[in-house]
Amino acid sequence: MNDNRRIAHLDMDAFFASVELLSYPQLRGLPVVVGGRNAARITGHAREPGEFARLRDYVGRGVVTTSTYEARALGVFSGMGLMKSALLAPDAILLPANFEAYRHYSRLFKSAVASCAPLIEDRGIDEIYIDLSAINQETITLARSIKQAVTRDTGLTCSIGVAPNKLLAKICSDLEKPDGLTVLSADDIPTRIWPLPVRKVNGIGPKANEKLATLGIRTIGELAATDAPELVRHFGRSTGEWLARVARGIDDRPLVTESEPKSISRETTFERDLHARHDRAQLSEVFTQLCVRLADDLRRKGYSSRTVGVKVKYADFRVLTRDLSVHQDLTDATEIRKVAGECLKRVPLEQRIRLLGVRLGALHPLGENRESALPIQPDLPF
Repeated sequence: MNDNRRIAHLDMDAFFASVELLSYPQLRGLPVVVGGRNAARITGHAREPGEFARLRDYVGRGVVTTSTYEARALGVFSGMGLMKSALLAPDAILLPANFEAYRHYSRLFKSAVASCAPLIEDRGIDEIYIDLSAINQETITLARSIKQAVTRDTGLTCSIGVAPNKLLAKICSDLEKPDGLTVLSADDIPTRIWPLPVRKVNGIGPKANEKLATLGIRTIGELAATDAPELVRHFGRSTGEWLARVARGIDDRPLVTESEPKSISRETTFERDLHARHDRAQLSEVFTQLCVRLADDLRRKGYSSRTVGVKVKYADFRVLTRDLSVHQDLTDATEIRKVAGECLKRVPLEQRIRLLGVRLGALHPLGENRESALPIQPDLPF
């Protein structure tokens, strides 16, 4: 392990919820949940907390986008169904997501970090990696400067973990949330990392965590104490060797400061299950809008696509996908919808549909000269 590297992982604290609290400071300290389409956004003069929608009043199948730490203390986390969350925190305040505002504050915090440390790997709307290795400044002082710049420019707090690599930095950024700062060296791994549960390692998901538990491996230290051949026997060569490395804090991945997107997608979950025949008009409208939004995404990013895919989740939660590649560049919504429609013809539509999505792959920067897409007839199931 190269202990001379200083890699930071910065994670904004309860980002979406914190952005909402900038607009509604009267809700600070209260359990607040963001998510769902039916929650009413309060506008105008300041309101009392009692005038906001409550989680217990929500009806639908939306999921939690995020929650404040007060709501998390009640068991409400992102990805949970809102109806289920209402059983845990019925009095929590419910706000709808405002992604335009989240994207705005995402740009602000990344710009603030870049003014202090320009080598950044963008990992999403609320987290980044930062290479601090070449900056001639003491680690804690530099990390504090970054945190102060973020708060100055956004009014929000973040948590930072600094370590010799990305794996350890990401674990560290979660150790002292919210508004945390953790600096770790290779010598700290046995005392700071090994006592943690294995699920704290990014990449060990619920299934792997469950399988490790059946082997009596619950902490990262127990994983590190397990021979690599034993892990390979249970998980296969690639995963087994990876588990043996990460348990010892080994991660040689570089920061990727510039990257080309491989695909983009849009999808929507319906408030009620829809039928291809009985709800044809509604499904057709949603399908078209997904394609229009993807075309806007392409134009904004300066890309074209040559692979289109559709995703359908049925009422019983089964998921089916179909893809189709063409030889010409696709950029506008009409072309995308035609190819997506061809994909949809290969999807059984007898059952009711819970979710519909469209994905664009094989992206590449848009050239000056573009051929027309294949002439596909728009003979769609809906």
